[in-house]
Amino acid sequence: MMKQENREKEDRLQLDFPDSGKNQRKCPKCGCEQDSGNTECVHCGVIFEKYRPVPVDIGRLQQRSSDGKDDFFSRKNMGTLLFSINPDRGMPYLIGRGTILVVILLWGLRLIVAPIPSNTAGNSFLHLINLPFHEAGHVFFQPFGRLIRSMGGSMGQLLVPLICCLVLLIKTRDPFGAAVTFWWFGENFIDLAPYINDARSLALPLVGGNTGRCSPYGFHDWQFILTETGLLKYDHFLARIFWLIGSIIMFTAVVWGFFLLFRQYRILRAQQVEME
Repeated sequence: MMKQENREKEDRLQLDFPDSGKNQRKCPKCGCEQDSGNTECVHCGVIFEKYRPVPVDIGRLQQRSSDGKDDFFSRKNMGTLLFSINPDRGMPYLIGRGTILVVILLWGLRLIVAPIPSNTAGNSFLHLINLPFHEAGHVFFQPFGRLIRSMGGSMGQLLVPLICCLVLLIKTRDPFGAAVTFWWFGENFIDLAPYINDARSLALPLVGGNTGRCSPYGFHDWQFILTETGLLKYDHFLARIFWLIGSIIMFTAVVWGFFLLFRQYRILRAQQVEME
């Protein structure tokens, strides 16, 4: 009886772990070749009798992947993130958010239509909010060299609203708040355009009240960046590119916000009809 059980175990091992040679077997875990009579691997120590590979249903995995159930960036997941609505919010909530949206729409139009040299964005209240993040960017990127440190101010004031947008969208699940901070992200491009446009004229007042003309080389970020990269003659062109990017982002954010409010309004109307 004992011999029969041992023979059955040996046969089962041969089925699970076939021989790689005449008197050799490969370890199913590490692939080390060894004598077929070994009961455990001489390399990794796995006991052959206890080791069983976990069966994987490849077809099921492929089906789940094709269905997009595990794909964060699937159309369904992205639609939920971007356009989800809280049905418990009432009309005062809708009116309040609508007021915010109208304000940023009018504010954005004022910034967009203003000529870049007028520095309308730089003279607005929001510039005072952007400025600390600009200066913090210089400090954060200081270890990466002088050029990156100069670019760090502009990167800092762009990264902060973008991070806020992603947190509100992914962590807080507040698409409307994400739309507003996305508008702020675009506004920072508009805010930077006059600074880039001033790289040669050096007429804008900088931190401390001095202009680029009265400051040492490198104090004006974009004069230094464009001079060091050989792009100084393209300052006006790059300023218009930043203005265009900011305008598109701000417009997209407002449309996004209006779509969310429209969906919220339809839900409120449906709830009122059910109550009636």
